[in-house]
Amino acid sequence: MKKDNLKQFYKEFPSNPDVRVKALKAILEKEGLIDQKALDEILDTYQNKVGPLNGAKIVAKAWANKKFKEDLINNTDQVLKDMDLNGRQGEHVVVVENTETVHNLIVCTLCSCYPWPLLGLPPSWYKSDAYRSRAVREPRAVLSDFNVKLPISKKVKVWDSTSEIRYLVLPQQPPSSKGLSENELVSWITRDSMIGTGFPKPPKGK
Repeated sequence: MKKDNLKQFYKEFPSNPDVRVKALKAILEKEGLIDQKALDEILDTYQNKVGPLNGAKIVAKAWANKKFKEDLINNTDQVLKDMDLNGRQGEHVVVVENTETVHNLIVCTLCSCYPWPLLGLPPSWYKSDAYRSRAVREPRAVLSDFNVKLPISKKVKVWDSTSEIRYLVLPQQPPSSKGLSENELVSWITRDSMIGTGFPKPPKGK
């Protein structure tokens, strides 16, 4: 795009964020700077082929195997590398465990850093200004909005993801799921429970 045309584009740039993104995308496509087919493949990979299932499988394995859980928490990068889950946006992941005394909540206050290989693409609310600002200032209120009720005695610890470090919550295993196989446990683990804005729960119909 010529310099004069670029100046004119920014001068007429729409203020609405959604319209702005569509306008910018259209310009980049017209100039041959992005390939819609390539973008669709990337989105399909993280929405349908990756998604939160990878994270759920890891949590289920940690619930079922104490040795794996220890390795996952203490040597996360190596474990994910061995499982081929340390790709784009999955470098340097830290696993934080929910306990009887601590509940962990993940946020990215700068943008929307998120462990894509483990959880897929971030939900829209995770990227919102409201969540990014309130999660740090009033985490209990935010958790209440997600219907996560915690006793006052339980500490809430907020972790701020960055491009260098991303976090995954290892939720507490529900007592009623004890004794289930690793494969059965996977369906109990929700995406939100691995961010800290939800709890594991039995699959529908159970």
